[in-house]
Amino acid sequence: MTTARLFTAEFLGTFFLCFAGIGAMLSATAAVGAHPTIVGIALAHGLALSIAVATFGGVSGAHVNPAVTAAMLVTRRISAANAALYVVAQLAGATVAALICKFVFPAAAVAEGNLGLPPAAPWASGGVLFAMEFVLTFLLVTAVFGTAVDERGKAVKIGAFAIGLTVAFDILAGGAVSGASMNPARSFGPALVQGYWTWHILYWIAPIAGGVTAALLYEHVILEKK
Repeated sequence: MTTARLFTAEFLGTFFLCFAGIGAMLSATAAVGAHPTIVGIALAHGLALSIAVATFGGVSGAHVNPAVTAAMLVTRRISAANAALYVVAQLAGATVAALICKFVFPAAAVAEGNLGLPPAAPWASGGVLFAMEFVLTFLLVTAVFGTAVDERGKAVKIGAFAIGLTVAFDILAGGAVSGASMNPARSFGPALVQGYWTWHILYWIAPIAGGVTAALLYEHVILEKK
């Protein structure tokens, strides 16, 4: 597999997720007035991720998330060089999605919705944000391993659907607390375009920690070794 194919697959897969998610969140602003609820925002993210995994899973594995790539790296399912390539592609896809959304949506919507950045609750402390993002990403990566890595789960052939649904229910469960990013790239693109870095480091550390913990647990406790 050439690096160009891998880069393009990860770029486009992350673009699917971020364009849909940012667009849904900006559509919920008063300036646009579409008024999707948190259910609609959760479905936008979940459906987009399902489609991205189904479309690009056979090319790059469709990580579309640095936390997933880190999980695959610690379990030796990807080389360090390819992991770096994936993360660059993911950040690029998220940034382009944010730039396009900033261009097509009214400036008032972009300002009101902060370009779709995961909206942490005003009462949430750094510890609360870390805990929530850790748990949500732990659940997401567990679903990835259970449906897309474990041969027993792959036999059911619903990996893309299950992974997307996990993102959807994670947003329903934790979106009001931490914004339910679960994905450093999803946080990075809008943050870079908006120049808004409040709590940003936590949206890297917590998802990667949660994803790596889930990967190691699944790898060494649940996965059936041949």
